[in-house]
Amino acid sequence: MSTSLTIQSQLQEKLTAALIAAGVELPEGISPALSISADLRFGDYQSNVAMMFAKKLKMNPRELAGKIVAALQESGTDELATTDIAGPGFINFRVTQQAWSERVNLLVSDDRLGVPQASNPANIVVDFSAPNVAKPMHVGHIRSTIIGDSLSRISRFLGHNVITDNHIGDWGTQFGMVIYGWKNLIDQAALEAAPLQELLRIYRAVNLLYKSDPAIAEICKNELVKLQSGDEENKAIWQQCVDVSKLGLNAIYDRLDISFDHWLGESYYNDKLAPLTEALKASGEAKLSDGALCVFSGDELEVKKDPFKKNEDGEWIDLPMIVRKEDGGFNYATTDIATIDFRLQEWNADKIWYVVDARQSLHFRQLFDISKRRGCQAELEHVTFGTILGKDGKPLKTRDGDLPQLEDVLNDAISASRAIIEEKSADLPAEEKDALAISIGLGSVKFTELSHNRNSDYVFDLDKMVALQGDTAPYLQYSNVRCQSIFRKLDETPDFSGLQAEISEEGEISLTRMLARYGEILPTVLDDLRPNILANYLLELARSFHSFFEACPVLQSEGNTQLTRLALCKSTSRILAHGLSLLGIDTPNRM
Repeated sequence: MSTSLTIQSQLQEKLTAALIAAGVELPEGISPALSISADLRFGDYQSNVAMMFAKKLKMNPRELAGKIVAALQESGTDELATTDIAGPGFINFRVTQQAWSERVNLLVSDDRLGVPQASNPANIVVDFSAPNVAKPMHVGHIRSTIIGDSLSRISRFLGHNVITDNHIGDWGTQFGMVIYGWKNLIDQAALEAAPLQELLRIYRAVNLLYKSDPAIAEICKNELVKLQSGDEENKAIWQQCVDVSKLGLNAIYDRLDISFDHWLGESYYNDKLAPLTEALKASGEAKLSDGALCVFSGDELEVKKDPFKKNEDGEWIDLPMIVRKEDGGFNYATTDIATIDFRLQEWNADKIWYVVDARQSLHFRQLFDISKRRGCQAELEHVTFGTILGKDGKPLKTRDGDLPQLEDVLNDAISASRAIIEEKSADLPAEEKDALAISIGLGSVKFTELSHNRNSDYVFDLDKMVALQGDTAPYLQYSNVRCQSIFRKLDETPDFSGLQAEISEEGEISLTRMLARYGEILPTVLDDLRPNILANYLLELARSFHSFFEACPVLQSEGNTQLTRLALCKSTSRILAHGLSLLGIDTPNRM
């Protein structure tokens, strides 16, 4: 058995050959349907191919299923899984004990833990996090940052070439106010101590003046014009804002163990915007409307699906994308078109994923539409997500009505974890408690995010997040620690080379089944870009391990039985740790 093939893919190969033997012609490049059984009473896998093709062959589905099963048995499939027919023609596959045993032999030493590499690796650009310069990250940045990082890690492990880009908001109208504040209100000591907090303070102060004092508002506008015109003083202040902002942002990213290949913000594309809009105008893809240059519908889509149309009082009217404002200025729509051009030309992107709030859906629908009209062949995907809620069921806010700052959220999670550790493991050294609190606290924030369907809202409840029981990161981290603790009780490290595992007990089979499914489930995360599939699998694996541990004594067993069970514990620990690492979560050695 090759580790490059999961049990599911091996059965699909055999099913394909059996279908051909039964007279079924599969379309080129299409594998027969073979799904994991929802009910183990019907086996481990199930296929409805007989019902799919029976009508075309003018056969009764059960009759065709019989021919397929006969061909499967003739090819020796029974060594891997026994087969039977159920209902109107379902084909059930029950994996043999020998096949499970051989899978344990492979998993215990396989570097890839039974996960196949992508057969068609792609160049994938992941655009995520993207905070604004001169402002600290708030709780709203959790989702994009953590989802984007996890998708990047998973894609890389599956064999894709991943390019991560933090497309920061480092240009725009707010810089007129920030520059005015820098010149008139900045506190240098505060700037050195907490740069993002000081920049936020002056921005808020100037914003109030901007709204209440027309003279100040005019000065701010002039400061922005000077910046956009290349004024050396304002460019130097802007660059300092960007630099100190990156220092503050990187402090957060370092805590979260998140890094980027590139930080190509909005400003990077400034010199590309004027030529781009002229090209759009020359090609007829953009037209002047009330002095602004706009992209209108390409009239290729059904009007209800056209992002450049909206229904107003029963009439469909134009909803153009402005790419050059009436005053000659550009906006983020212009920048985003230029960014796609760059990613296609410089990075040869096959796929570009934007991990951005669902509220930006219209913008991305328009952006993707115009990009396709301009010849973009890459797969463009808006990876949307919902809202983080407080315990009151409303969007999470501070008492002052602001979004909580991300640094405060992380600190609170670490403090809550530290309190749990003091209660459960008071005898640990203080340094170890501190490190453990960070590992559990940050892991709890990440897992809470990633265990939910990204499009659903969820309640931010620290007490539940850091609990050792329930669907939490600490539960998974503890499960891994429990696996490892078994080996610390042994007199010597077991030698798994040449292992001949013997799987027979139901607890052993159940755990092996879950271990084997890592390679089957992980690639499906990218089908709809949902890390919660991996998170939920890890929870199932941990539950299966605890059930196995209770039903099948490990250290009390002997000989090959003990070695087999130790191999199951070792594989469980490796997959738990690896799966958590793909979610960006650390696994401590003890808790």
